[in-house]
Amino acid sequence: MNLFAPFRSVQRYAGKIRTIRSEIRTERFMNSLSESIRKDVGWPDHYQRRGGPRR
Repeated sequence: MNLFAPFRSVQRYAGKIRTIRSEIRTERFMNSLSESIRKDVGWPDHYQRRGGPRR
């Protein structure tokens, strides 16, 4: 039995939470930009094609 298996599961879970939080922060930042800047970078068009926001 591997004694470190539970720790790997916790690390994986923490990594997923970190990724989700990072995506939420990025989405908030992008939405705070002016409409013209968002249009220049293709927000939210590219993001919606990728799968859209998590809800």
